Amino acid sequence: MQRFRQLFNKKCSIIGMVHVKSLPGTPLFTNDIEKIVIEACRDTEIYLNHNLDGILVENMHDVPYVQSRHFDPEITATMSRICTEIRKIVPKVIPCGVQVLSCGNKEALAIAKACNFNFIRAEGFVFSHIGDEGFTDANAGSLLRYRRNIEAEDVLVLADIKKKHSSHSITSDVSLMETAKAAEFFLADGVVLTGISTGEPAKPDELMELKNISLPILVGSGVTLGNFRDYLQADALIIGSYFKAGGLWSNGIDKYRVEQFMNEFKRTVK
Repeated sequence: MQRFRQLFNKKCSIIGMVHVKSLPGTPLFTNDIEKIVIEACRDTEIYLNHNLDGILVENMHDVPYVQSRHFDPEITATMSRICTEIRKIVPKVIPCGVQVLSCGNKEALAIAKACNFNFIRAEGFVFSHIGDEGFTDANAGSLLRYRRNIEAEDVLVLADIKKKHSSHSITSDVSLMETAKAAEFFLADGVVLTGISTGEPAKPDELMELKNISLPILVGSGVTLGNFRDYLQADALIIGSYFKAGGLWSNGIDKYRVEQFMNEFKRTVK
């Protein structure tokens, strides 16, 4: 918790998602890397102008996703380029994070190390599950050993538990709390609670259940202007879809939705 609080020192912080456009080698890539970089930086500037507490960069548009063992070097290279440009415009006091889909946790750590980012969002940290891109095995041991090997211990690993877009039938006898405690035991720096899919709200009662662990708890999907009060017990809220035009993740950021949300949030939590 202490390491997390060094980055996010508010009772409940707001982290804005930068969903970068499709990267080279993926089906929807438009053959214009410069445009991808410019749009990612533009989205970041909107968040900075509205005083969000952190930035999380993700290759959400790289559908259909493949697991990290099928990545080619251009994914990591291009994400590094984007994150480098974003870090240039983000003040050092504002933490930046990266997630590489799907389950590109080592790649994310390498990018964070190279680009002076502060945290990653990790999939499959503890317990196996089935996602739409296939089977994901637990990777905490190999991931944290890799973090040690590249001397990136200052990069926090925030781990999804019972993650969205997945079946957990293999571990259906393992509760959410047991999963969270396993992540805690396996040295995660925080856990991310989500709904069943992108934009779907997490269950407030599950958030309250998780408050019994010592790790920071982040809510990672479905937070809106209408429901954010249900999640104020979280240490941070990761918001993407609500900040987009029409509340749809694939649309561009609507600065008026960001402004409206942040104004109401600040009135509520002050």
